[in-house]
Amino acid sequence: MNHIFESVADGLADQGYAIVDQFLIQSEVEAIIKDEKIKLDIESFQKAGIGKHGKQINEVRGDYIKWIESDEASPSLQLYIQRIRDLIQYLNHSLFLSLKDFEVHRTVYPVGTFYKRHLDQFKQNDHRKLSLICYLNENWDETHGGQLRMHLPSGTLDVFPNGGKLVCFRSDMIEHEVLPATRERYSLTGWILDKNLALKHL
Repeated sequence: MNHIFESVADGLADQGYAIVDQFLIQSEVEAIIKDEKIKLDIESFQKAGIGKHGKQINEVRGDYIKWIESDEASPSLQLYIQRIRDLIQYLNHSLFLSLKDFEVHRTVYPVGTFYKRHLDQFKQNDHRKLSLICYLNENWDETHGGQLRMHLPSGTLDVFPNGGKLVCFRSDMIEHEVLPATRERYSLTGWILDKNLALKHL
């Protein structure tokens, strides 16, 4: 995995974001989908909100989330969790960062839903340093839509949510949005923090 971690570190250092196509290989994506029963368990997800207090505004975002707790994570998801821990260690060593912890949830965007342009870092809480999205969508085609659109100084960059792809970017710097799709859209979404979580989701 070191070559993948190196690609993430180089992208963050050079441009504030990195995209890697096979952070999870196909069999690992399939195992998470099967073991976590994401497609069958949507009713247990909660409507996502915005801001520190999670106010729900349908005109801004339409996704549903379920935080990952350590006592319910399947072995396939534990593999992803460990990979993120290893990535944090690599980034701390290679970029001299002081990253300490991370949080992650399952995310489902129903057909036609979106998330308008925003930053991930809260105004009153700047502990989110890096945003992480790992996609769990099999056989995704560009005609399905559902792009992550990043707003960069050079213009917009659209990233399609193909399974196994990881997008990592500066939470304080890159505004982004999620465009509507013609099919449900699944991911593991999280943030790497510069503090330890007192109440951990992991």
